[in-house]
Amino acid sequence: MTHDHGNVATSTKPRLDYAQRPMLVFWETTRACLLACKHCRASATAEALPGELTSEEGFELINQVAAFGRPYPILVLTGGDCLLRPDIFELVEHATRLGMPVALSPSVTPSLTPEMIKRISASGVKAVSISLDGAIAQTHETVRGIPEHFAKTVEAINSLTNAGLTVQVNTTVMRSNVDELAEIAKIVSDAGAQIWEVFFLVQMGRGIVTEAVTPEEHEEICHFLYDASQYGFIIRTVEAPFFRRIVTQRINGAPASEGPLYRRLSESLVSLMGPATMRMRAHTTATRDGKGIVFVAYDGEIYPAGFLPKPLGNVRDHPIAEIYRDNLLLREIRSSNFSGRCGYCEYADLCGGSRARAYASTGNALGEDPACIYQPQGSPMALLSD
Repeated sequence: MTHDHGNVATSTKPRLDYAQRPMLVFWETTRACLLACKHCRASATAEALPGELTSEEGFELINQVAAFGRPYPILVLTGGDCLLRPDIFELVEHATRLGMPVALSPSVTPSLTPEMIKRISASGVKAVSISLDGAIAQTHETVRGIPEHFAKTVEAINSLTNAGLTVQVNTTVMRSNVDELAEIAKIVSDAGAQIWEVFFLVQMGRGIVTEAVTPEEHEEICHFLYDASQYGFIIRTVEAPFFRRIVTQRINGAPASEGPLYRRLSESLVSLMGPATMRMRAHTTATRDGKGIVFVAYDGEIYPAGFLPKPLGNVRDHPIAEIYRDNLLLREIRSSNFSGRCGYCEYADLCGGSRARAYASTGNALGEDPACIYQPQGSPMALLSD
């Protein structure tokens, strides 16, 4: 649920036809937020922007999401800070009355009081995501831009889990925090959070100025996340669908990475949490931007995902189900009609690469993902190495 998209825990259900309905609908309920995070996709502001969907338009959007039919998509109310919308609980009530699962993605600000946590817990919300971008105060607060925010964030995670909510911790991987990932995993475990969702930065919004890790390090981090998924919480990734390839390779007996970053993180994980003793809980559903995922901005514009600023239409003009099902770009994405390595990769459907990163780097949302180092079996490079 997130920033592009933080997902929420779901029970085992019949396989969805992602050509007909998404698993997750993200609604950026507002751009207003009291934080000024360095990597913010939305470049959020202190005040709501003109053109924000009204309460009545919000109710209509929820009705449009319900029109996908059952099983309803999970509606993720995000921002900005969704708690800065005065009608947020009216929107939650409308969705839950229809039987739609709802998740919230609030910011850790003075609005997230113990009373607010009780209200969230009593509202019918199924899950809440909280962002934690470092294992120590200096790292996290440099990203978030607020003094003493680290301790308040850890406290909020604990309070939300104690309130009986499914809690997802969102972490954006950056140069500044990559060596703290094992320590963050320990915080997630100690707090009793059920899901750790790791975002792999796409250079857009304020994230353009943030130093990203290399493709080789992306690969090593994914191997580490496979290891971390054996400690009791679910691991999900955002804009790193190649994690699913790595999970498949590891399950099929491929060795772990031999890279120095992976070794450091893996050794730190075992040092902090002991040897892994639980079954692997890595999320491997074959969704991606525009396939199982769709994003509605504060002003009703529809996008394949929060990190892919390719407008598809507006909910004020066309029903979201019509756009999701019929838009040509989304149909191409769901058909894996990609160029470059992603186009002939044997993992094209399971992974498919980050469409947002392909677009950010080349202007082509169907291009190859430059953060993935894998050479498909049919690629010229792979054939040359045989």
